[in-house]
Amino acid sequence: MEAKIGKFFESVGSFFSGGDQIPWCDRDVILGCEREVAEASDGGSDERKNESIMRLSWALVHSRQPEDVKRGVAMLEASLTNTSSPLEQREKLYLLAVGYYRSSEYSKSRQLLEQCLEIAPDWRQALTLKKTVEDRIAKDGVIGIGITATAVGLIAGGIAAAFARRN
Repeated sequence: MEAKIGKFFESVGSFFSGGDQIPWCDRDVILGCEREVAEASDGGSDERKNESIMRLSWALVHSRQPEDVKRGVAMLEASLTNTSSPLEQREKLYLLAVGYYRSSEYSKSRQLLEQCLEIAPDWRQALTLKKTVEDRIAKDGVIGIGITATAVGLIAGGIAAAFARRN
């Protein structure tokens, strides 16, 4: 019985905390990636520079800082237009989807994941993130309905109390 109660509270906590499995990135990793991009820009090959920028973009969209996430999204959007390889486009679309998910723009994230899955329909990472995004959209809908129902209940209760006072 105690295990069932513990599981219940864990699931409720997971419902309100989000409970996604997407990794976070620390500030020191981002700083290391920024140094790597600067070094690659100072004389490295274009391939090395592009790889460094991809690593920095990955680190930024996985950051806990909203300004880092926005910066990562902007970098990825800017680089998406000159992507020739389908594999590279898939990676950038996925990272953009992560960035939009982290920014709570779930419908944009889902749209990018669908584009990503057109390129690679069986890509497990994208499928997992898509399910996480869809779960989050559903959860936000449930919370919205709950807030609306509470507001309607409070208004109805206030009206009923006002009528009861008059009589």
